[in-house]
Amino acid sequence: MLEQYFPILLFIGFGLGLGLLMVGAGSFVSPNRPDPQKLSPYECGFEAFEDARMKFDVRYYLIAILFILFDLEIAFLFPWAVVLPEIGFFGFASMMVFLFILIIGFIYEWKKGALEWE
Repeated sequence: MLEQYFPILLFIGFGLGLGLLMVGAGSFVSPNRPDPQKLSPYECGFEAFEDARMKFDVRYYLIAILFILFDLEIAFLFPWAVVLPEIGFFGFASMMVFLFILIIGFIYEWKKGALEWE
């Protein structure tokens, strides 16, 4: 039974080894010339004027969560489009119901003002 998992373990080992080899080669080949600007914590050209642990507005998190939610649900369209000829009309109708619910949710969040940024 365990010999069936050998190709998977070999693939994982090869991937880890190749990743470590590339990281090692990159650190060996790349130049390392640090200067004060490269070592500074901010790349914008000026020092921080507030504490890094300050509170963010809740709307920032709300928009981020909504983006992730709708982005992930749209990802279901790609595998569905690949197998659409095999699943037929039932699969098409199921996806239309899914998209209808998704559109209703989008309209709801739009009407509630979740996408407004003032």
